[in-house]
Formats: sequence, C-alpha cells, structure tokens
Amino acid sequence: MWQFITVIFIAIGGAGAASSVRIINQGNAALVENLGSYKKRLDPGLNIIFPVLDQIVYKDTLRLKVLDIDPQSCITCDNVAITVDAVVYWQIIDMEKAYYKVENLSSAMVNLVQTQIRAEMGKLELDETFTARTQISEILLQELDSATDPWGVKVTRVELRDITPSQAVQDSMELQMAAERQKRAAILTSEGEKEAAVNSARGSAEAQVLAAEARKKSAILEAEAEQQSIVLRAQGERQDRVLRAHATSEALQIVTQALKKDPKAEQALQFLLAQNYMDMGATIGESDSSKVMFMDPRSVPASIEGIRSIIDDSGQA
Repeated sequence: MWQFITVIFIAIGGAGAASSVRIINQGNAALVENLGSYKKRLDPGLNIIFPVLDQIVYKDTLRLKVLDIDPQSCITCDNVAITVDAVVYWQIIDMEKAYYKVENLSSAMVNLVQTQIRAEMGKLELDETFTARTQISEILLQELDSATDPWGVKVTRVELRDITPSQAVQDSMELQMAAERQKRAAILTSEGEKEAAVNSARGSAEAQVLAAEARKKSAILEAEAEQQSIVLRAQGERQDRVLRAHATSEALQIVTQALKKDPKAEQALQFLLAQNYMDMGATIGESDSSKVMFMDPRSVPASIEGIRSIIDDSGQA
C-alpha cells in the first residue's frame, strides 16, 4: 500500500518538476504571470517557474516581422479614388509593453498603418502619389515608428507596393497619355520640319553666296585676263612700232648714204616714186566702184622730168 502511495507522489513530483522547466528558443521570449500579476520575462534558454502558480501568458519572437497590408481604398485631395497596399517591417523591442499596453498587437498595427496611409494619401494629388512614393514611405515610417513606440514596437521600414486608380481614372489617364504622346509627336514633327526648312534655307543661302563668290572671282579673273591681254597687245603694238621705226630709220639711213655716194640715186628715187604714183592711179581706175582721184598737177611734170633726165643720162652713157 505504502509503495503505491510512494509511486503516486513520485509521479506527481516528476510531473510538477517537468512542468516547472521551460525552454525558450533563440530569438523568442515569454511573459510569466503569478496569480494574475506580471512576474518576469523568460529569455532564450532553460527557465524555471513554479507549477500551478506561474503561468506563461504571452510568447512571441523578437525577430523582425513583416506585416502585409491588404489593398485599401483611399481618396486623394483632388477627389480621386485609388487603391493602395503596403508592406511594413517591424520588431518587438519591449515585450512587456507589447502585451500590456495594447490588446491584439497585430490588429492594432494593421489598423494604424491603414489609417496613416489614408491620411497621407489624402494630402496629395493623384499625380503626386506616383512621383512621391519614396517620400510617402519615409513619412509613414516616421509617423508609425513614433505611434508604436509606446507599444514597445520598432518600425524599421515601410514600402508602398501598388497605387492603383479606379478603372475610370485609368481610362482617363490612358487617354491623357495618348493625347500627350500625340502632342509630343506633333511637336517633334514640327520641330523636325522647322529644322529641315532652316537647313534648306541655310543651304540655299550658302549656295547663293558660293555662286556669287564664284561669279565674282570669275569676273575678277576675266577682268585680269582682259587687262593682261590689253597690256600684252599694247606691248606688242609698241614693240611693232619700235621695230617699224627702227626699220624706217635704217631704211632712211641706207637711202641717205646711197644719195650721198651716187648723185643719180636721187633721180632714180624720184622715178620710182613717180612710177608708183602712176601705178596706184591705174589700180584705182580699174576698180568697179565710183571714185574721185585728186592729183597734184605739179607732181606729174616733175616725175616725167625726172624720168626723162634718167633716160637721157642712160643714152649718153
């Protein structure tokens, strides 16, 4: 009998000893209450509590958590309905505050994030919500971190994932974007046509300038060539006159020397002049055109007299 009672007491003691030992994994923590009041926090490792009197009322991780915020409807300051969802990264820093300062921490976090997102989106216009995504995330991070500090929670990062306008707004935005693209295309086309016209006009002007310069240079070259030709002709005529003058001078010198050496040379010269003069008159008279010839009466007898004297002298010789 006593052996049976001893076994019962040993079993009860073993069960009580087993229930007094608590092992907390790394990264986790637990809160213990004694008769309904907070007693202590159990850290990672082996922990001893009193059976029946001590109870673990809350156990959670101290590692970083991810809170996924479902898409929610928001209204911008220009009265446009949009749907926004987000991701919040947070961590329990003080487990006692997280359990005793707020009831149902996860639900409180979700509602707080949704409220803050609606408030921030209501301050912005639709276009700003797309361009200021990073700034909105920074503002939400600061506000959520400040609001959750009394709960023993640290918010480390807030990211807005999707900002989706209503279907009607999307259709309107697509029409606006299409009109903007058409406007840009028209502007680019007009700028291209303008640039082409400017280039064409510039090319035409440059071509005209080049043609005018070419004509100018051609005129200058022609003038220089004409001037050079005139100079060369003048030089040639001058040289010709000089040569003729020299020839005439030499001929006169020869005639003069001949007259000095032979007294009859003067009579022969007069005879030749008279003969040439008569031949010229005969040549003029043979032409078909009308003519009038003036002759010096004194020159004919003189010429005949000269011829006669030459003949007489020849007969005497």
